[in-house]
Amino acid sequence: MGEVLVGAAPAIVSGRKARVQAAAPLIAGAKSLADVTRDVCAPVGRRPGAAWWAAFLVAVAALGAGAAAVAYQVATGIGTWGLNTTVGWAFDITNFVFWIGIGHAGTLISAILFLLRQRWRTSVNRAAEAMTLFAVMCAGIFPLIHMGRPWLAYWVLPYPNFRGPLWVNFRSPLAWDAFAISTYFIISATFWYVGLLPDLATLRDRAKTALGRRLAGFFSLGWDGSARTWHRYELVYLLLAGLATPLVVSVHTIVSWDFATSVIPGWHATIFPPYFVAGAIFSGMAMVLTLMIVARTVLGLQDYITVGHVDVMARLVIATSGMVGLAYLTEFFTAAYSGNAYEQFVFLNRAAGPFAWAYWTMVACNVLVPQLLWFRGVRHNMALVFVLSLFVNVGMWFERFVIIVTSLHRDFLPANWAGYTPTLIEVATFVGSFGLFFTLFLLFCRFVPVIAIAEVKGAMVADRHERAPAHAEHVP
Repeated sequence: MGEVLVGAAPAIVSGRKARVQAAAPLIAGAKSLADVTRDVCAPVGRRPGAAWWAAFLVAVAALGAGAAAVAYQVATGIGTWGLNTTVGWAFDITNFVFWIGIGHAGTLISAILFLLRQRWRTSVNRAAEAMTLFAVMCAGIFPLIHMGRPWLAYWVLPYPNFRGPLWVNFRSPLAWDAFAISTYFIISATFWYVGLLPDLATLRDRAKTALGRRLAGFFSLGWDGSARTWHRYELVYLLLAGLATPLVVSVHTIVSWDFATSVIPGWHATIFPPYFVAGAIFSGMAMVLTLMIVARTVLGLQDYITVGHVDVMARLVIATSGMVGLAYLTEFFTAAYSGNAYEQFVFLNRAAGPFAWAYWTMVACNVLVPQLLWFRGVRHNMALVFVLSLFVNVGMWFERFVIIVTSLHRDFLPANWAGYTPTLIEVATFVGSFGLFFTLFLLFCRFVPVIAIAEVKGAMVADRHERAPAHAEHVP
């Protein structure tokens, strides 16, 4: 028996090395380290093209429409929304949960996959981290508006004040959201900025103008590239990754408690925390795919955001789609098994009531459409993956809409039943949030390297070291 194992070991090792050799490299095009710097910094140094300007103007126009809508509803009042006595939460909270979910993929790709030593993340983590910051900014708009008096938003923070015994109500979901958003934004922004330091120093050294050199030098915090600097940078980056990792679970768990701690049928479910976390990663990965496919095409980064990167992200979409689909089935099973007539009615009403079209849109986009990604040909077709990622984003928005509106519009008393239709102001506010998101993302692509240069180089060197022994073993 021992002889069989000893004889088989070299074959196993040889097979593993052969697979390493056969696998596609992380970065295509046989790039040198100098090529990486040149290619990634090129979009930052040159004037934007017509495509960038067209997208930027559309985004700014959407942002302007949203700003006008927000100004009007703040001046006029929440009566500009389509809310009523029965449906007290609708478009605004739907959009809040949607944007918070979009931001989760950045922390997943940056922190968790970094701790798991997944090298493929290096080509997409920078843009995913920026996407997280912009999505959290968009999410923060809606609770502020929902307060009714956004100029007094600082009251939600627990600070020493002169208002006597009036303090924050720590049992309020609004306070939970404020703590979750602020913590998530601070840690994510710090993690993103620390990861930028080596690349800002690269921009400083390549700057052609005195102003650009001064700005990059100021924000790079005196980076000198010494071994001591690199050692401290890697230690801080590792600690921040460890701090950011629990946020993936905690932030959207807190958001789910906005619903799960209530007594409204369809909401008070213990499945909500893991269900919301899986859904957040699902929608966030879909948005990363959407942005990365656009970036690789517009910025000419096909060698850095390869088909292999898209393939891995598509596999994560499949996995989280399965989790979300299981949650949908579990909700129906729990309602049927509970024996609670109100709970059973809510889920039957979702599937066959006035908003059944929204429910089945959600199921089709989140459960059925992602199944196409099982096929390798689909995962390697950039146009198809782009379209599928858009379907997922649409489906995840409808998921939040279904959870909120269909649990409210049919109250315990039929006399209270009411419908809901968003007003033009609500739609304009939602469009404005997309305008803010894409305006910030386009500016990010214009002034900051979209890909983490230093991390890509480190992954390339490690990848080549792994390939070298396998290659040398087959040389006669």
